[in-house]
Parts: sequence; structure tokens; C-alpha cells
Amino acid sequence: MSTAPRAQDLRGALRLAADATTGLADVVEAMHAGIARLPGSGAAGPRTRGITGLVYRTVRGVTRLVGGSADALLGLVQQALPAATGPRRAEREALVAALNGVLGDHLAASGNPLAIPMTLRHAGLALPADRAALAERLVPINAGRPQAGARLLLLVHGLCMNDLQWQRQGHDHGAMLAQALRATPVYLHYNTGLPVAANGLALAQLLARTLAQWPSSGPTPGQAPAPAPRLVLLGHSMGGLVLRSALHQAAQAGLAWPALVDDLVCLGTPHHGAPLERAGHGVDLLLSALPYAAPLARVGQVRSAGITDLRHGRVLDDDLPRATGGQPDRGADNPLPVAVPLPAGPRCWALASRLAEAAPTGRAGALKDQWLGDGLVPVDSALGRHADPARQLAFAPEHQALIDGVGHLDLLSHPAVADQLRRWLVAPSV
Repeated sequence: MSTAPRAQDLRGALRLAADATTGLADVVEAMHAGIARLPGSGAAGPRTRGITGLVYRTVRGVTRLVGGSADALLGLVQQALPAATGPRRAEREALVAALNGVLGDHLAASGNPLAIPMTLRHAGLALPADRAALAERLVPINAGRPQAGARLLLLVHGLCMNDLQWQRQGHDHGAMLAQALRATPVYLHYNTGLPVAANGLALAQLLARTLAQWPSSGPTPGQAPAPAPRLVLLGHSMGGLVLRSALHQAAQAGLAWPALVDDLVCLGTPHHGAPLERAGHGVDLLLSALPYAAPLARVGQVRSAGITDLRHGRVLDDDLPRATGGQPDRGADNPLPVAVPLPAGPRCWALASRLAEAAPTGRAGALKDQWLGDGLVPVDSALGRHADPARQLAFAPEHQALIDGVGHLDLLSHPAVADQLRRWLVAPSV
């Protein structure tokens, strides 16, 4: 890694450390204020008074001063260094992706350099935005696949992950399907801590811009652009929600690209939510109700809007109450999100898995399917099933698959999953 991105990473880490220190001081001071409150004297405020309050204010002030000075210095260093052009280390990408999954909305709102901008990438490098540069970049990507530019395979990763992590245990669904479909594989890289709806809208607009610049797939350089490529969309976990959100918002905005989509595939997507997020929300509510423990609920609530959207599989923000400033309020105890049907045009496929090696039996087995599934997403949620018929997602029975003995992350590499994808996409019967 060159020195320039290292300076940028240090700036981001320093800002995050300063934010964490001031945030922790707020939590401790609120607990201190609650404990110091005399019984019967009314509700405690979040701040202490006198010398104690001065101590907490000093901690916050010094942290902001030191953090701001270091940030300014590193900013000057970063400007003086050449920009990095090569791919970054996979370890660094994985760490930053995890931070974005947990704190990505805060990173973006605070202008932190660690916030991931949405880009279409291949082999860890962003695709150029103009037609000529894009055409040049696609030549090595599509080597050995004639007419690959006529079909675009877009892969969208899940929470806390990045585009490089489609490569797992020596396998990459993107490379495998690109060869079988004679398609151009493109991987979305995005901040998974942002709201699903925000990422869906950004993806809808990014695809529209990219397809407007898509080069000709013919052999003659400089010829008139060919028709836009047909699209195959593959999402893992949260990636399936982002794709559904993008398709819905693109159609609402009158964008043309949804009509180009042949297939939408969702691998382990929590269409109706994930129990782990709902359990975490329940703990937050319990802590908030306890006088001295209420400040600790803030620690539990340090999870991004993206994670919160996994509570019920939210793909749109339209029905959320609005907080100060008009932003959607995810902290409220909201009802189920508005039901969003599957897109009408493409073939839609859903693949679920469960940790058990064989179909479970009895009530205990059914509960394991309902709560564990692949370890993160229940089987019914991944297949779009819901007790309320109005919320049921209309995946045709022949467009569903359930694979035993496969965990959530193993959906990215398991041979049975790869075989199912080939059966669905290479020569689909319906």
C-alpha cells in the first residue's frame, strides 16, 4: 500500500477514535448523573454539574482539539502525496468494509475518509466513468469471452463485506457465471452501513449512468454504441435487498435499465428480516426502561442504519416517521415496513440454506429453521415466505431452492450453490 492511502486511513481512524471517546464520555456521564440523582427528585438529565461536569467537558474538549489538530496535519500530508492507483490490500479492504457495516452511516455523515463511496469494480479497481476508458478496461476483463459486453453480470455483496470477498475458498460465483453466460462480471462496492433505500437509490442512478456509457461489444473500435447489455443481478444477503430497492426506485423514477434485467437472484437474503437484529432491538428497549442502565442502551444502539434495516428486511424509507431535519427515524419502535413486491419483469430466484445436514423434524427442528436457518437468516425469510399473504414474495416454487448443511457465508463458495446457479441461469426453462 502506498503512503497516500495510509495517511487517509489514519485520518479516518483518528476521527473515529475521537468520536468514540466523546461518545463514551457522554455515556459514562449520563450513568453518573443517573446514579447521583436523589430518589424522588425527578428524571435525571444526561449531564452532571459542578466539578464533575467540568471534568467531562474537559475530556470532550481535549479530545476534539487533539483529534482536530492531528486530522489537519494528516490532511496536509495526504495532499502532498501522489494518489494511489493500484488495488489495495484485501486485509485493509475487509477491515474498512466491516467498519462501514457497523458505523457506515456515521462515517458518511461525519465526512470520515473511511466511508466507502459506491463504485462498480472489477479485481478491486473501480470502472472508469467514460465510454472510451471503460471500453479499454473491459478488454482484459472479457478476454476469451466473445460478445461478453452484450450481457452484464452485477454482483452485490452483503453487510460488512466488500467486492473482493466474492472470492472465497478458491471460488468466485462471478467468474464462474461470467464464463458460462459469456457475460461481463462487475462487482458493486458500497457502504453497507447506509440505509438500504439510500444504497438502492444510489445503485439505480449509478447503473443508469454506467449503461449510458457502455461501449460497443463489437470487434471494431470506435463504432457506434451497441444496444445496452442485458442484465443478470446476483445479491448475497443484504445485497438482495439493495437490488430489490434499486429495481423498485428505478422503476418509480422512470429509468430504462430495469427493462434490461433478465434475472434477479437472491442468496440468503433476509427479505423479512433477521432474528439477531430484532433480538438486539429488544435488548435496547429493555435497557432504555431501566433507570441506571438506560445510558448503556446507547452502546447497544451503535449499529448502523443498514443493520437496523435488517430487522424486518426494509427496502424503502417512505413509511418511516421523520426525525428532526426530516431524516427517517430508525430509533422509533416502528411497525413492519411497507410491503414491496418482487419486480414484475425479470425472473426472480431465491436460494436459502440451513446449517442442518438434513431436513429437521418436529417442533424443535421447525424452530431452528425459523430462528437459525443458515446461521443468520431463517429459511422462510430467505425464500420470501410470510404468515401475512400480503407480504409473501411471489417466488415461483420452481424458482426456490433450499440447500442443507451450508452456512450463510458458505453460500459464496459451496459447490451445491454454484451448481444451482448454473441450472437456473445458464439454461433456464422458465
